Amino acid sequence: MAGMNRDRIEGRWKQLTGAWLERWGELTADGLRVVAGRHDQHAGRMQERYGLEKEEAQRQLKAFLRRNRRWNTTSR
Repeated sequence: MAGMNRDRIEGRWKQLTGAWLERWGELTADGLRVVAGRHDQHAGRMQERYGLEKEEAQRQLKAFLRRNRRWNTTSR
């Protein structure tokens, strides 16, 4: 988990709690909890994906800056 950012961790947590809420809704025959659990799982997947995209964007920016260290931005 060393390379994971907060968005990815929170996304995974939201998926876990959503799965638990969905299962609890099924056990208690509470349809609204089932739907809420599925919603939380979907939101968690989206948040985790956003975290991955965010990490990739940061990685690409760092790589660009490393390749172009001598690029002078003050004259522009």
